Amino acid sequence: MGPSNGAGITRSCNILDKLPKKEQPTAKQLLRSMSYAESRGECEKQRDRFVLRYRKTYPKATETLLNDWDRMVSLYSFPREHWVHLRTTNIVESPFDMIRLRTNAARRFKRVQNATSIIWKLLMIGEKAWRSLKGAELLHDVYNGTKFVDGRVQKRADHAKKIA
Repeated sequence: MGPSNGAGITRSCNILDKLPKKEQPTAKQLLRSMSYAESRGECEKQRDRFVLRYRKTYPKATETLLNDWDRMVSLYSFPREHWVHLRTTNIVESPFDMIRLRTNAARRFKRVQNATSIIWKLLMIGEKAWRSLKGAELLHDVYNGTKFVDGRVQKRADHAKKIA
């Protein structure tokens, strides 16, 4: 799946587990094309290709895909700039990699305050290397419940056209 794919990567592994080894490379490629589709509609086309290919021979794999579908495509309801961050599997864990390496050293401290201060200092040093959020200016819109369709703000005029 590549280095990033968020909730989709775990779900893709669940799907691949339901397939024999010889089918997994092809299925993995189809799942990847779903994860990196430019729109929800394109993603659904890729899903339909997957289901058409595996429905009869491996129904458990297609059932798993369909059961997890809403979670797999939830990123299309957020700004396109945020997709790269939403696809990642390690949002919380990666900052603590540096800390995890030094956990044994922190255990040797006799006082909790000393261990805590070294951990905070390591986090402050590590923070300098963290990737900043793309589209940070859009966080306010997301927080306020602005609707996004395929990564773009859904304007009220678009909504009025759909109703008519």
